[in-house]
Amino acid sequence: MTPGAYPCPLPGGGVANEYALSFDRGRAARLLVIPALLDEANRLRRFTVEVMRRLDAAGIDSLLPDLPGCNESRQDLSLVEPEDWATAVHAAARHFAATQVLAIRGGGLLLPPRLGGWHYAPVKGATLLKTLLRARVIAGREAGLDETVDGLLAEGVEDGLELAGYRLSGETLRQLQSLIPPERKAIATIDHATIGGAPLWLRAEPDFDPAQADALAAVVAMGVAA
Repeated sequence: MTPGAYPCPLPGGGVANEYALSFDRGRAARLLVIPALLDEANRLRRFTVEVMRRLDAAGIDSLLPDLPGCNESRQDLSLVEPEDWATAVHAAARHFAATQVLAIRGGGLLLPPRLGGWHYAPVKGATLLKTLLRARVIAGREAGLDETVDGLLAEGVEDGLELAGYRLSGETLRQLQSLIPPERKAIATIDHATIGGAPLWLRAEPDFDPAQADALAAVVAMGVAA
């Protein structure tokens, strides 16, 4: 496992280097891993890396790019939109010469063109957004605030909103409401039922289940070998 970087186009023009975690030994099979988004990315980070570790043992290179404004990125998230994440994913796919893709949860909303692969546990952008809004409403009630999902969303699309520690612009909120996983013959869906166990993104704190990592890596490795 090594840190790497890729040239990421900036929203206003220019390019910045963003980190990418990689298991890269120059092998024929090169899997671009698109992470889950926002709070789910935090909950699934170790799981994602452990899947990559198992794929490395199976002879498959894998590359996990940071998205602008997320993880180790120095970009201001409040100035980044989902379409900028998609542009970054496309740039990473080209830079690392990816042969296939594994998108995790909301990462499937950012699929690069022309690459086949897998989408694990697809989710709509609107569903991700509602989960974040509901969490804020619950936290607000505990603090004595009277907030609602609809009220927060209306406020957010006008002025932006902080959700789960992420400052999101109004345009980001608008785009998330309409994003859905694209249907492509070259992208196979892996439902969570195939993996088994309680979904890690629903747990109260970031967690890890080696059996789930084993299962997802096995599905992908068999697909690569087919």
